[in-house]
Amino acid sequence: MAESQSHKRAKNKAAGRNGRTEIPISRGRRLDAKNGHRATEIERSGSTRGISKALGRLKTQTNAKKELLVPNKDLDKAKNIAKKRGDNVLIQNISRTKRRFV
Repeated sequence: MAESQSHKRAKNKAAGRNGRTEIPISRGRRLDAKNGHRATEIERSGSTRGISKALGRLKTQTNAKKELLVPNKDLDKAKNIAKKRGDNVLIQNISRTKRRFV
């Protein structure tokens, strides 16, 4: 399925000026964005499976700060999923005005 414009925009903003997008990781997967020591995944669908998969992609980044960007309504849902998985990640809304630490 093609990427939505809002996903592309969020991914490019997360990468910043010097960052990269679509970084290849193991098993043919790709990380959305990386800028220095910050790895970012954007999950707009809000599905439990999608959030869990995004957290799995972030887990491959061992030497980076991990952040997951989700819509406002999915902040607490993503926090509960990350807590259940035992992941150490920062969860923020797309505009980065609200955050949850796990």
